[in-house]
Amino acid sequence: MRLLRADGELIRVGHRGAARLAPENTLRSFAVALDHGVDAIEFDVLDAGPGPLVLGHSLAELGPDPDTLDDALAYLAAQDVVVHVDLKLTTRLDEVAAALGRHGLAQRAVVSSFHVPSLQSIAAHAPQVPIGFTYPEDRYGVSKRRGMKPAIRLGTLALRRAIVARIPAMIARAGARALMLQHAVVSPAAVARAHAAGAAVWAWTVDDADELVRLEAAGVDAVITNDPRLFAQGMESGADPGADPIPHEDP
Repeated sequence: MRLLRADGELIRVGHRGAARLAPENTLRSFAVALDHGVDAIEFDVLDAGPGPLVLGHSLAELGPDPDTLDDALAYLAAQDVVVHVDLKLTTRLDEVAAALGRHGLAQRAVVSSFHVPSLQSIAAHAPQVPIGFTYPEDRYGVSKRRGMKPAIRLGTLALRRAIVARIPAMIARAGARALMLQHAVVSPAAVARAHAAGAAVWAWTVDDADELVRLEAAGVDAVITNDPRLFAQGMESGADPGADPIPHEDP
């Protein structure tokens, strides 16, 4: 499975499908993302209680009839696309691993989380599935508060400088083959350090064309976006397809 750029081609990842263009974490959103030529689809998996695992970012945001993990994997198994599963649960991880195997996706998927024990559990149940470690974690939803954006910008720029030395230990601790980094903490030095340690770098969540250009120049392997039109529009004209410069910081 491709985690690294091949022949200079950026891996284009649809965030929660195409979250800006269709209801996120739904098969409909996946279809829209595929129509716009993504190479991978990221989605969130949640434990909503008794019954199957479902797609969703949080219980508070969950609709009345969410698509299930099995729905998603059955649909994506028939597509030529990388499957990026982002864990929003810390239990029933054996079920996530089993579902990937049942749908023949264990070697065409990457599973990511902030939570190292969850990643270790996935690795124990499905050692062939690549692991992605997500950094940094926004535990309190600060990034969604508009008044906090200047502070967020300063904080992420500080992290950009500090993170480079920590990357090998982060990769080793999580057993990761990819680092899922918030876009503002990415630098050429961070990408080079990750690559030297044997891990790809996937940047989230990018909806600004200028930031896409910066990240490509930094050498990231993949960019995750809510709006897959960004790839065509950004590369053709450098125009911003209508996004906030500090967009959607929550992975």
